Amino acid sequence: MKTKVIMVVCAFLVTNSALAEKEHDGKHGHQMQEETRQLVEMPSKMQQHMMTKMRDHLAAVSEILQSLGQEDLDKAAEIAESRLGMSSMGKHGGGKKGKHDGDKKEEHVCDNKGEKGGGMGKHMPEGMRTIGHGMHEAASRFALRAQEGNTVLAYQALSEVTASCVACHASYRIK
Repeated sequence: MKTKVIMVVCAFLVTNSALAEKEHDGKHGHQMQEETRQLVEMPSKMQQHMMTKMRDHLAAVSEILQSLGQEDLDKAAEIAESRLGMSSMGKHGGGKKGKHDGDKKEEHVCDNKGEKGGGMGKHMPEGMRTIGHGMHEAASRFALRAQEGNTVLAYQALSEVTASCVACHASYRIK
């Protein structure tokens, strides 16, 4: 079973790398071209917060892949839901929790609510918010699939999460 899981992970990574390189070559022809992604302007502290959250998302995906490789689907599900899924939204300022680490009393930069959503969301164009929310939903769907114990279905669901990341980073930038 471990060999099968490793083969699936390798196939996933090779395929995604090949597709990304092909897309990169097709768009850029190995030459620097003008930036075409939409610049999303936001306050410096919010930019820093968003970059920190995205780095944590990437680390979470890495930990999920490690857990899947060790056939620990329950751990992968817990990581996905708590750090990427809909349950994590309060930790980003998009849900009702509104504070990080529950015990801290100071308000965080992500806690201010706006008409377009809480925290980071109020600075995002609608398309970016839609992609981001879709990523959180996909992570929760992955967690459910992983809890079912079917590794192949879990990997398929995880690819929806990473596809959201790719779509957002291909369309938007904050610097």
